[in-house]
Parts: sequence; structure tokens; C-alpha cells
Amino acid sequence: MPTTWFYAILKPKAALLLVFLGLCGPALAQQVSFSLLPPPAIQPNPIVKTVEPLALPESHRHRFWDRKNTVLFATSAAFTAADFVVTRNNLRNGGQELNPVTRMFSGSTAGLAVNFAGEAVGVVGVSYFFHKTGHHKLERAVSILNIGSSASAVTFDLVRR
Repeated sequence: MPTTWFYAILKPKAALLLVFLGLCGPALAQQVSFSLLPPPAIQPNPIVKTVEPLALPESHRHRFWDRKNTVLFATSAAFTAADFVVTRNNLRNGGQELNPVTRMFSGSTAGLAVNFAGEAVGVVGVSYFFHKTGHHKLERAVSILNIGSSASAVTFDLVRR
């Protein structure tokens, strides 16, 4: 018995919906077919104008090896070197490398040195790419990010001794 009141409410609403949809059918049939409309007049393409490159104001330009970048790269190289030394000592004392990329090179000291040197060179290369493409905030952010990651790795390794 509990379902009879549900159907009593549903029947008038369903009938009202069917009536509404039935009245909408003829209204939709009154639309004009797009294939019967005349084609628009064909207009010639506008003449293409050459665009002069936008020159940045002098305040936004800076040399790549300015004081800020030199300090950032030196700090990044120092933290990368510290990360190398701490990681090498950790591995010599039976520790394990947690970084999966560095783990591939951790079989020898030379391989580990090549990994960390490549990291330092990569930071400069990515920063130079961002400098050339005009992304000067990202240019500096790459170095700052590498400093932070190397500093956290050194801290983690020193705490876990």
C-alpha cells in the first residue's frame, strides 16, 4: 500500500509532462532549415599586416649573468656540492639513496659526481632558457627551487646519520 500514494502524485505530473512535450513538437517543426538559406556573400580575406615585435622597456631587461643570478647560481652550486658530499658519506656508511634518478648513479663516486654536476649545469641551462624566452621570474625560481631541494636533502641526510 505505501506505493499507491506515490503513483497518485506521479500520474498527474507525468500527464502534464506528456502534454507539454506534445505541444513543443509543432513549435520545433517551424524552424527554417539551414540548407534553404542563401549562402553568405563571399568576402575576400583581409590583407595580412606584418606585426613589429614588441620591445620590452629597459626596466624589464637584464643581463643573464647579473648579480642576482650569479649569487643564485653560486648558492645553488654550493648546496649541490654539499648534497654530493653528504650523500657520498651516507652511501659509504651503508645508507641508501632515496632519489630514484640519483640512485642510478650511486654505484661509484664518479657517477655520483657526474649526477650532481649535471644537476648544477641543468639549473643554469633551464634558467638561461627562461631568460631567453622572457620569463625572468621563472629564470630565478629555478635556482631557488634547486637551492631549497638541495638544502632539504642535506638536512635530511644530516639528521638521519
